[in-house]
Amino acid sequence: MTAHGIPEISRPDKVLFPDDGITKADLADYYRTVAPRMLPHLRDRPLMLERFPDGIGGHGFMQKDVPDHFPDRIHRAELPKEDGTVTYPIADDTATLVYLAGQASITPHRFLSRADRPRHPDRLVFDLDPPGDDFAPVREAALGLHGLLDELELPSLVMTTGSRGLHVVVALDRRDDFDSVREFARAVADALVTRDPDRLTTEARKKARDGRLYLDVQRNAYAQTAVAPYAVRARPGAPVAAPLAWEDIEDPALDARRWTLRDAEALVDRNPWHHPPRPRSLGRARTLLDALTA
Repeated sequence: MTAHGIPEISRPDKVLFPDDGITKADLADYYRTVAPRMLPHLRDRPLMLERFPDGIGGHGFMQKDVPDHFPDRIHRAELPKEDGTVTYPIADDTATLVYLAGQASITPHRFLSRADRPRHPDRLVFDLDPPGDDFAPVREAALGLHGLLDELELPSLVMTTGSRGLHVVVALDRRDDFDSVREFARAVADALVTRDPDRLTTEARKKARDGRLYLDVQRNAYAQTAVAPYAVRARPGAPVAAPLAWEDIEDPALDARRWTLRDAEALVDRNPWHHPPRPRSLGRARTLLDALTA
């Protein structure tokens, strides 16, 4: 540990992004810098870790169970699965974020619920997955979804995924379980597809999408995860899942990999989610959606 309680990392010069020369130390420095913005989106949430011990050019894997060698100070949540339990890590402080970077955990993926009530989400996520690299359809779909959610009196946030698309996020009050939240999300997605069936789809099968943007709501389920805000992605350039303001979506130069690990200070300074919306119940929204689709 350093004097400030931040762990030393082993092999800090280990290159994780070979095309960019980005090392473990660089990754740890990034997470240390963005921790004040990132930790509120991680606290009390089980994590799935995307790890690349040999860098992104080597074998990567997703890790749920906390390894035996993780220090005791890292918080854990033991949650049920079909044939037993899984003990997930939780990142509640900067020291944990830095430690995970030292374990080559490039990307933390978070639960949409908190550990105390894991089957009752406090986040609903729409994943806008484009058919190709053109980002204009993603921006257009996001603005359409934003408008529909406003009609349903559900304030929403938007972020890049650091990969190909955008996530649109709604804060919930945890009254509903995952099954009912996913059912509602699917109904919203279906309503949006009805408005623009030539460009949007809820078809999970790629062959059935016919070049349309996929509105994915399948992450809204128990033990499923979504990439955490400010997480680095395991792609060349080290792009970041970056929170945005809705005004940003109107910028034709925007794409899913606009922000990278090199932009840590700028990401901390801009803070577009500084006034998060109050968590909402879906009761009123269901009534409004029924009226819109009647």
